[in-house]
Amino acid sequence: MGIPPDLTSIVWRKSSHSGANGGNCIEVADGFATVVPVRDSKDPGGPALLFTPDAFTAFVTAIKDNRFPTTEQA
Repeated sequence: MGIPPDLTSIVWRKSSHSGANGGNCIEVADGFATVVPVRDSKDPGGPALLFTPDAFTAFVTAIKDNRFPTTEQA
């Protein structure tokens, strides 16, 4: 992926499904052509993971297709 982007002044967004209480959410930053930065919303000062756009799209598609069972489904 090359040199990681500077993430110090970017705007992070969280799913509208996360609700007001936060919960177990991730935040995503837009605006990068070659990576999708992702971080834990409960640890905004912590590390960010960088995914290729294709990998992140595959992840989101898998979630929407319910391919990750929740504890209620297991």
